[in-house]
Amino acid sequence: MTASHKLRSSRQRDRILALLRSTDEHPTAAWIYDQLKSEFPRLSLGNVYRNLHILVEQGLIERIQGGSTFDRYEAADEPHCHLLCERCGAIVDLELPQGMIETLKRRLNESGPHEARRARIEFSGLCANCAENGS
Repeated sequence: MTASHKLRSSRQRDRILALLRSTDEHPTAAWIYDQLKSEFPRLSLGNVYRNLHILVEQGLIERIQGGSTFDRYEAADEPHCHLLCERCGAIVDLELPQGMIETLKRRLNESGPHEARRARIEFSGLCANCAENGS
């Protein structure tokens, strides 16, 4: 999709975005499909994946790879990082000190002829629950 290619509005896409904005979870496409199938009887899992792809391309949501067999999605407005649990597959949001991600992007941009626009920081390890239950 090119920058000049304008997509028409879609009720399904709008509802997917609203659903992602309403949860702190990091749902899969299948979970999103299950939540919306009664509202949209003609909805297919393929429709959900296509709309998620569009929302990612538009920068409205993030796709999180790893942590489980399936990609997960979120519509976080504030910059943060994730811990991907190696045992249970949980994805935990980690808050960074205010401005840290912007500081890292600025330093990268000042270090050479490149331009960082977004940042994704992910840690791998054990979530609190798995760490408490022994490694």
